[in-house]
Amino acid sequence: HQLIGGSENADECAEGSDDCHIDALCQNTPNSYNCICKPGYTGDGKQCEGKFMSPNASWAFVSLLPLIPCFPAVSVCVCPDVDECLDNNGGCQQVCVNTMGSYECQCKDGFFLSDNQHTCIHRSDESCAVNNGGCDRTCKDTATGVRCSCPVGFTLQPDGKTCKDIDECEENNGGCDHFCRNTVGSFECSCQKGYKLLTDERTCKDIDECSFERTCDHTCINYPGSFECLCNKGYILYGLTHCGDVDECSINNGSCEYGCLNTQGSYECVCPPGQKLHWNKKDCIEAVKCLPNGKPAPRAQLVCTKSGDAEVCSLSCPSNALFLADSENYTLSCGVPIQPDPLAPPIKQKAKFKIKDAKCHLSPRTGQFPCTDDCQVTFVNLKCDSSKKRRRGRKSPSKEVSLITAEFEMEMKEEEASDSCNIDCVRDKMRQKLQIAMRTLRKSINKQQFYIQFSGTEYEVAQKPSRIPEGADTCSTGQVFQDGKCVSCGAGTFYSGEQEQCVQCPPGTYQDMEGQLSCEPCPSTEGQGIAGAKNVSQCGGQCPAGQFSTDGFRPCQLCPLGSYQPEPGRVLCFPCGGGLMTKYEASVTFRDCEAKVHCAPGHYYNSSTHRCIRCPAGTYQSEFGQNYCINCPGNTTTDFDGATNVSHCKNQMCGGELGDYTGYIESPNYPGDYPSNVDCVWTIIPPHKRRILIVVPEIFLPIEDECGDVLVMRKSAVPTSITTYETCQTYERPIAFTSRSRRLWIQFKSNEGNSGKGFQVPYVTYDEDYQQLIEDIVRDGRLYASENHQEILKDKKLIKALFDVLAHPQNYFKYTSAESKEMFPRSFIKLLRSKVTRFLRPYS
Repeated sequence: HQLIGGSENADECAEGSDDCHIDALCQNTPNSYNCICKPGYTGDGKQCEGKFMSPNASWAFVSLLPLIPCFPAVSVCVCPDVDECLDNNGGCQQVCVNTMGSYECQCKDGFFLSDNQHTCIHRSDESCAVNNGGCDRTCKDTATGVRCSCPVGFTLQPDGKTCKDIDECEENNGGCDHFCRNTVGSFECSCQKGYKLLTDERTCKDIDECSFERTCDHTCINYPGSFECLCNKGYILYGLTHCGDVDECSINNGSCEYGCLNTQGSYECVCPPGQKLHWNKKDCIEAVKCLPNGKPAPRAQLVCTKSGDAEVCSLSCPSNALFLADSENYTLSCGVPIQPDPLAPPIKQKAKFKIKDAKCHLSPRTGQFPCTDDCQVTFVNLKCDSSKKRRRGRKSPSKEVSLITAEFEMEMKEEEASDSCNIDCVRDKMRQKLQIAMRTLRKSINKQQFYIQFSGTEYEVAQKPSRIPEGADTCSTGQVFQDGKCVSCGAGTFYSGEQEQCVQCPPGTYQDMEGQLSCEPCPSTEGQGIAGAKNVSQCGGQCPAGQFSTDGFRPCQLCPLGSYQPEPGRVLCFPCGGGLMTKYEASVTFRDCEAKVHCAPGHYYNSSTHRCIRCPAGTYQSEFGQNYCINCPGNTTTDFDGATNVSHCKNQMCGGELGDYTGYIESPNYPGDYPSNVDCVWTIIPPHKRRILIVVPEIFLPIEDECGDVLVMRKSAVPTSITTYETCQTYERPIAFTSRSRRLWIQFKSNEGNSGKGFQVPYVTYDEDYQQLIEDIVRDGRLYASENHQEILKDKKLIKALFDVLAHPQNYFKYTSAESKEMFPRSFIKLLRSKVTRFLRPYS
């Protein structure tokens, strides 16, 4: 077939300007060219079709060769390869290369193959204007022809045209500290859980979870990639980060002989009328019982004298004194409270004294006040409270005021009555004597002439600022200045006013509290104990566990069969109950009692019925063979009975009305597993002309429950109201969205099936004038496309900073440009900046 066209003497085939089919050959002619289909093809040269396969018969082969050996038993005929290059060089202008079943044309150096795949074009004739110069990406015209190049993240292939993505992760992990993920034309670093990617987008840094608000209820310890919460003494951990009070009274009655009273962080044993607590704070003894050495209890002594016009009072405290102090207050108890006697009740007097321009502070005083027996008091409770009172007028400085509350108690004895002065007469005289002492005390306090004697040192009760050297660091009594702060003297020591430092308790004494001014004598007269004893048990001489005595000290007796004692220094042993016997004498635990059955964790042994009973809901038992269950800490409870661990105790509190500029909602017991059968409802009512933005960093709801646990956010409680968000599955990919209604009704319901970590969802309210901008940001897929961006929405500090600016735009100036670059990745800043600029200058 002949095509008429082209310019005179032009070689269209060589120039590649012919219009021949890819399976046709181009033959140049004077003033024109011919297109001829290749062997094995039919057509007019512009369109060529193969004739090897008949369209109607799949196994009909038509061969151009005279002989093709095919045998009847063979279902497929094997045809030899045709070397197309033998026939007119395969139609190639320069080089023809035969391949199995086909062939290809190639060009010599300085030429490149045209689009018809047969003719060659000289490189000096190519141009970026034609087919981008054959370049895959960027084309540039140069004096020697076109030059192809590739963008960052790609490499130019040997053909000089094609660009191939570079896998940066193959070399040195892409420079990433932890994980490297290759992307088209780039790569992305990410970090292990518990680490944060820095703004260099390579380095991973440990997240200090302890720097966040509300990470732990009490003490937080940060570890590389993790953290741990610890609770104060008397509290136990639940829900991974929360601390609840331990109900020690549920643990075998707190090991108290009689009654047990639980308190926050501690507990107290109580005794019946006519008895008092033993020094071990567990057993009860007769109230009139004398100390081991037979001496009466030391008394406090109030001494007031007049020297000229000055009234001076001094309070001398015995050794059994209690001192508690902080920066602005202290409480001092001297002596032992009197056990009420109906025939001769004690005389009590209470008074308050105000000292102007003074601060509560016990300061050591040189020189001691002489002691007399003028006024002995059995018990004194002295409390000093400092507070600043603002004077009238805005610019007037605050005024320091110290208020001292003193309670004195004097003991009445029947034997002091006589024929000339009966018991009422004695009472009147003693009350009058105490009232006179109180009046004198008031005068001495007003003139700052009131002193307290403690363990051989005398202290001033309240001190005016003029007595404190300017610039001096002053700590409360019982504290010393260390490492730039005031620290209380620890247990096993006391504060010495003479030495102005913490001193170790000498042998034969102990101190189990902090910030005290003296040490208590050990109850035993035999064992001297150790220096720095922190409790009575370190005094030495007590009966060991499994033994007892009348005073808790040696000589001791073994606990008889059928009883046990787990603690040292006790005056009794606990019976096994129910007629049970122990395997041997001196048993130390109930598990030594020969129970009829050995109870598994989650159960307790009932000594009356001799059966194992499941721990009721709200209690747990993690050990074998116990006769009690422990109450769940704080306000937590369990989802079921028979709980075996404190982790089964969960806080069920949730819901409420929210209206602040920022806040959060979280599943009950978060970050621990949420309880079953809860129904939490929150309502977010933003201030006037403000809208709500929600960020869900991650949410954990088990899909196995078939949507039994659901979080839904909508306009109101009506099911048909506008819904903003609803899910019943786990999503670790964050999402941000604006509320579709001005207020939000949020509900979280769980069934009694599987449980999970739940969620903590922060929210912020913003000015409705920014609605278009906020929606533009949160609906942009680039906000979530990068793992780095996703981590921003999970980072509590960064979310707080973003919310701070959204809630109060003027706070933007708190974050300088340099700080922002250190906080957020460049790509994130670029994304936000472009949107804010377009919002503020829409027509620029």
